[in-house]
Amino acid sequence: MKIILGADHGGFEMKEEVKKWLVAKGFTVEDVGAGTLTPGDDFVYYGKEAIKAVTSSGDRVILFCRNGFGMMIAANRFVGTRCGLAFNPEAVSKGRTDDDINCLAVPVDYLELEKAKEMIDIFLTEEASREEKYRRRVMKLDNLI
Repeated sequence: MKIILGADHGGFEMKEEVKKWLVAKGFTVEDVGAGTLTPGDDFVYYGKEAIKAVTSSGDRVILFCRNGFGMMIAANRFVGTRCGLAFNPEAVSKGRTDDDINCLAVPVDYLELEKAKEMIDIFLTEEASREEKYRRRVMKLDNLI
C-alpha cells in the first residue's frame, strides 16, 4: 500500500509531521506537496495531484487543510475516490468498514497531531466490510459518475 499525502499551506506543518511518522512506521509515502510552506496556495491543486498519484486500488490518500472540507470536496470530484472527513475515530472506522473510504481529509485547525495520527492509523489499518450490502453500496457510489 502506498500512502499519498497532499496539503496546502494550512495543512503543511501537520503533513510534514505525519509523513515522518508514517515513514518511521515503514509505509511507502509519496508526498505531492506542498513541498514548502507557501502562504496563499490553493488546496485544489494538491488535492488533484494526490488523487492523480493513485496507481493501485490499495493506495490510500491523506489530505491536509484547515477545515478539511475543501480537500474532501476536491478529492470526491474524481471517479473512484471516496473521501471522508477525519473528525472522530469511530466515524473514520465506520467510513472504512461501511463506505470503503480510500481518502481521508484531515482538518488541521480542529485536531491535535496525536488525535490526527490516531484517526490516520484507523484509516490505514481498518478493513472494508465484506458484507454484501456494503459492497453493493460502494459499487453504486463508484457508478454514480
